[in-house]
Amino acid sequence: MSTVLNLLRIKNLALVEELEWQIAPGFTAITGETGAGKSIIIGALQLLLGERADKSLIRTGADTCTAEAVFSGLELQELNPTLIEAGVEPSTDDLIIKRTLSATGANRQFINGSPTTLSILKSIGDALVDLHGPHDHQSLLSPEKQLELLDSFARAEEQLAEYKKHFRDLQALTAEHAALNTIETAREQELALLRHQIAEINSANLVAGEEEEIEKRYKLSSSSKRLIELASAVANKLSEADESVLSQLAETQRLLRELEKIDIFAAQLASEHAAAVVQLSEIARSLSDYAEKLDLDPEQLATLEQRVSLFETLKRKYGSSIAEVIAFGERAAERIRRIEGRDAELERLAKEIEKVRGQLKRAGDALRKLRAKAAPKLSDPVRKNLRDLGFRQSEFEAKLSVLDVPSATGFDSVELLFSANPGEPLKPLRVIASSGEISRLMLAIKSALAAHDSIPLLIFDEIDTNVGGEIAHAVGAKMRTLADDHQLICITHLAQVAARAASHFVVTKEVSRGRTFSNLREVTGKARQEEIARMLGGKSDSAMQLAASLLKEK
Repeated sequence: MSTVLNLLRIKNLALVEELEWQIAPGFTAITGETGAGKSIIIGALQLLLGERADKSLIRTGADTCTAEAVFSGLELQELNPTLIEAGVEPSTDDLIIKRTLSATGANRQFINGSPTTLSILKSIGDALVDLHGPHDHQSLLSPEKQLELLDSFARAEEQLAEYKKHFRDLQALTAEHAALNTIETAREQELALLRHQIAEINSANLVAGEEEEIEKRYKLSSSSKRLIELASAVANKLSEADESVLSQLAETQRLLRELEKIDIFAAQLASEHAAAVVQLSEIARSLSDYAEKLDLDPEQLATLEQRVSLFETLKRKYGSSIAEVIAFGERAAERIRRIEGRDAELERLAKEIEKVRGQLKRAGDALRKLRAKAAPKLSDPVRKNLRDLGFRQSEFEAKLSVLDVPSATGFDSVELLFSANPGEPLKPLRVIASSGEISRLMLAIKSALAAHDSIPLLIFDEIDTNVGGEIAHAVGAKMRTLADDHQLICITHLAQVAARAASHFVVTKEVSRGRTFSNLREVTGKARQEEIARMLGGKSDSAMQLAASLLKEK
């Protein structure tokens, strides 16, 4: 299933006290009178896309405002590597984004319930939503995104992956070559340090696994004196002291025998007493043997203490365990071998670099051919779409340029160029000032690239600036077609656009209890016809008939 935004919750944001909006796939239109609060929907989405926030957005009288979105779709799992790297709970079928602003200035954001940063929120938002209009969340203005779309249009994913592999290999080899090709003084200093480290580790004669055994023996030996004292004290009190336990039990045993002579039923007690005396005698003898066997050799204790101290010294320098210390020594020895064999290694690396550089050139040339072939093919449908959208004499070009230095994405850069009027030079999209022009231009490009653009949700905010008549019909038709490949939300003042939508919501503003509230409701049937008629200028019979006609066209 393609990824869709299926739920948007807003609480205490501007004029919205509380809103829960269930959103369907396909084309959704949002309409309403000027000032009703349509822009609040965009504001909530901008918060969720990691845009900067101002506490003035918080509804008067509230301490916090919250925006929350739920995206659904199996394709969300493609974002999991980014989420996991950021320490965020990965997605299965849903991805939940939440952001809260506080009147105190605190700003908190969450993805799948895990706290995250604004930069991660923006990164995820860029992959999910493309927003066009009088706002700045416009990915097509990025040269990197333009190149990505051209490669997608050219079906160049395999060639790009091969190029990137060779580029990474070349970077790694070049860095390795540079690291070896250091000045002689630095090389000698490193060798001296490595030799000292290896000598220190080797002189310890370390054995994997010995650390635990040595520490166990050291702990036992260091406690031997106290163990002997305790064992001897217990044995003494049981059997050796003048008033020992066993000497006193001898007297109680004699008395029990006297009792047994008088009352035969006391025999069992005498027997149990005798058994207890025997058991205590055995304990006393065992404790004496235990104390005699304990080794209280001061020399051995000193040796173990030195060994443990050596372990700690080496671990402070070279690793958190003896196994890591041994591994450090092995790596240092390998580094010495490589430095001492520096000339041979430099020669080997130089040959490998030339080999990979050749592979990179072949992959880059193949990628460039695909791009050069695709660029004019992309330009043609965009020009046609622009003419449909009212730019009758406009020009558009995807211009490839050769980079001075190869980048991670190839030998080329691409710049999408546009001119709205004849006689005017083509200019990069990023320098076009008119939001009305750039929004329709984005619609033309998106329509040409619909099957190749991976961003699932497109939002057009009042794309209909200075548009009417046949062009308005064309804008609506383009959006309806674009919604075949994307979820699309459009805030519009054009009846021709709203009538093409699969779902239609109206933003209204009302005053209650002395407070102003913005509300969002879906319109269907007659209510939708009346809203379309209002957008056409009123609810007259002719407007209602025209609204019905527009709704039939969809």
